[in-house]
Parts: sequence; structure tokens; C-alpha cells
Amino acid sequence: MIEIPSDLHPSLVPLVFLLGNWTGAGVADFPGEEKCNFGQEVAFTHDGRDFLEYTSHTWVLDSEGTKVRPLESESGYWRVDEHRKVEVVMVRDQGVVEIWYGELADQKPQIDLVTDAVARTAASGPYSGGKRLYGYVNSDLMWVGEKATPEVELRPYMSAHLKKSVDPSEWAKDLKDLPDDGIAFFK
Repeated sequence: MIEIPSDLHPSLVPLVFLLGNWTGAGVADFPGEEKCNFGQEVAFTHDGRDFLEYTSHTWVLDSEGTKVRPLESESGYWRVDEHRKVEVVMVRDQGVVEIWYGELADQKPQIDLVTDAVARTAASGPYSGGKRLYGYVNSDLMWVGEKATPEVELRPYMSAHLKKSVDPSEWAKDLKDLPDDGIAFFK
């Protein structure tokens, strides 16, 4: 069930399905880069203003699912207007800044984005733009990213399946009515 926080800016209600902490795994595969499975942690938060704050950290996983090393990190801000048009400003650890535009699908929690502007530092690798699709499917967040470089046409490069993470402090609020010894709960 999706809950709308009482302090959420009204313009962000169409993006409410993104809110929260998400964890999961995916696959990365792009010519000239290491093909790998990766783990991911994503957070979409708000502070009452008209944007969602976004952070994502990924890391390479070995064949047993153990973290090997960091892969990519990015952060940014997401907005939506009254016509369901979405804009995202994103910064990536590789020295890339992007402006994305897109829209929410009609009658379903799905967002299609495409880069409008890309700025790169001298240290960043080749990159000329991308597309992303985010969807809320059966209470999970799924996404696929495409990217292009001057040498490689736009093609899928990463995708992941994320599940909502539960903060144990949220559960602790419900424990106040349990007996001190906890045993009575099982009787």
C-alpha cells in the first residue's frame, strides 16, 4: 500500500510511489565496460519542498552475491508539474551532470526519462546521453537504463529490481504495547 505523507508537497503526489529506501540487485553490461551483477541502494526522500531528493549507490557483486567494490553513485532532485512532466537534475561520481526530462505514464506508476543536457568533466569517460524507465510493479521498483557514447549507439546498460527496505525503527513504534518480557505474546 502506498501512503501519502501529510507533509509531502502537493505537486509530488504523482511521484509518491518512489518514496522510501529501496535495495536490490541488477545487471550491468555495456561495450568496453565490465559486465557484472550489482547490488543497489536507492533513497527517495522529501523535506516538504517541491522536489524529491534522490541518491543511489551500486556495487559489483561476486558470484555468491558478496560486495566486491563500488560501481556507481549518483544523486539528484526530481520534480513533476501539473501535466505529469518530470524533470530530474542528476550528478554522477564519474564526473557527469545530467538534466533529464520525461513524463509519468497515464494511469500507472511508470516514468520514462531521456537526457536533455549532459556535462562532463575531463576525467569522465565518454558519454553522450541516455534513457531510463522506472516502474512500480507489484510493490517493487524496477528500472532499466540505456546509454550512448560517441562510439556506441543508445542501448541498455543497466537494470535492477528493488524492494522497499523497512527501517527497524518504524517497527519499534508498534512494540510499545507488548509485555516487557515478550513471552506473553506467544501464549
